[in-house]
Amino acid sequence: MKSVFTDLFIKNINKVGRYTDGDTKGLNLQVKQNLKKYWGLRYLHQEKRYDFGLGSYPKTTLKEARKRAITARNLLNQGINPTDEKKSKKKPKIVAEEKLKFKEYALSCIEIKRPEWSNQKHADQWVSTLRDYAFEHIGDLPLDAIDTEHILKILNPIWHSKTNTASRLRGRIDWILASATTRKLRTGLNPAQWRGHLDTILPKPSKISPIKHHKALDYKELPNFIRAIKDMDCVSALALEFLILNANRTGEVLRGLREEVRGDLWTIPANRMKAKREHRVPLCSRSIELILMAQKRDEGSLYLFSINKKPLSNMTLTELLRRMGKDFTVHGFRSTFRDWVAEETQHSSEAAEKALAHSIPNKVESAYRRGDLIEPRKRLMTDWQSYCQTGQWGNVITLSEQRAA
Repeated sequence: MKSVFTDLFIKNINKVGRYTDGDTKGLNLQVKQNLKKYWGLRYLHQEKRYDFGLGSYPKTTLKEARKRAITARNLLNQGINPTDEKKSKKKPKIVAEEKLKFKEYALSCIEIKRPEWSNQKHADQWVSTLRDYAFEHIGDLPLDAIDTEHILKILNPIWHSKTNTASRLRGRIDWILASATTRKLRTGLNPAQWRGHLDTILPKPSKISPIKHHKALDYKELPNFIRAIKDMDCVSALALEFLILNANRTGEVLRGLREEVRGDLWTIPANRMKAKREHRVPLCSRSIELILMAQKRDEGSLYLFSINKKPLSNMTLTELLRRMGKDFTVHGFRSTFRDWVAEETQHSSEAAEKALAHSIPNKVESAYRRGDLIEPRKRLMTDWQSYCQTGQWGNVITLSEQRAA
C-alpha cells in the first residue's frame, strides 16, 4: 500500500500490512498483528534484496525515519551495503566490553546471582565487603589488569585481624574473576584463587582464626532450662520451647504458618528450608499444646507464633536468651539435640539427621535414601520431648531406681 506518509496517517493506521512512503524511495512501515509499527528500508544490492531496520514508531518519528533512509541510500550510492556497515559498527562494542572495570563487572555479576540466594542480605554482604575493601584498590582497573599484588594489597591489612571477612572477600573476588575468564574478558591465572596460588603466600585461615561453632547448652542441663522458660509468660518462650522440641532453625519456626500443620504433622515448604527441600515434622503432644497456647494469645493470626498477627522478629529468641543471662545460641540447641541422640540413645543417626533436615553430602547415597523416616522420627521426638520435660525417656531406669529395687 503506497501513499505519502504524514504523521496523522501513520498514527491512524490500524490494519496489519506493509505501507510504502511515496516521498522516500524504499521507506516502508510494517504493521504487525499487535499493531506495533516498525520502519524499514527495502533495497537491492548486488542483485540481492535487503530489508534494513530503521527503528520502531513512535520512538522513531517519520522525520527521523526519512533521515535514516536517506543516509542509507547515500551509502548505497557509494557502493556500500547499509546492512554490512551497521554490523561493522557493532564491533568496537566488543572491544569496549573487554575493558570493563572490575567494579562495574562485579556489581553486574552480583545482580545475576541474586535470584539464587534465598537470603537477600547475602547479596548485600557481597556488595558491602567489596565496597569496603576491594573497590578502592581495583574498582577502576580493567578486569585483565588485576594481578596478585593487587589482591595482596586488599587482603594483607585484614587477613589476621578480620580473617573470616578476608577469607570470604577472597572467595568473592575469585568467583568474579573466574566469571570474567569464562566470558573471555581476561586470561591467565586467577590472582585470587587459593589452592596452588595464594595458599603459598598467606597462612591458612583456619590456623589463624579457628572456626567457632555455635555455642550450645549441654543436654544434661536442658530439662532445667525448659522448666525455666515454662515459667515465662511470653510468646517468645513458647516459640523457643517449640524450636527446641523439634530441633528447628529459627526462620523455620518464626515464619511457620498455622495452615502448614495438619493433625500431628507440620510440613515446612521448600522455600523456607536451607536445603530447599520440603521438610515434614512429626509433632509431639507438647508441640501441639504450644501451638494452641500461641493461637489463644493471638487469635486470627496466620503464623504459629505471633504478636498482633505479625511474626516474631529474627532476634526475638536471641534477646530472650540474653534477658535470661545465657551465653549460648538459639542455633546451638540443634547441637544439644544431636549430642543427646548420639550419647544417650540407641536411635539411628539417619533419623536424627532427617530430624535436623541435614542434606546428605554423598550424592549416590542421597539418591537412594528418599524417605523421610517419619515413623522412626516420631519415636525419636517422643523420647526427646520426654527427656526435655523430665530428664528421662522411654523405658530408661535410673541408677537410684535400680538400687531401690
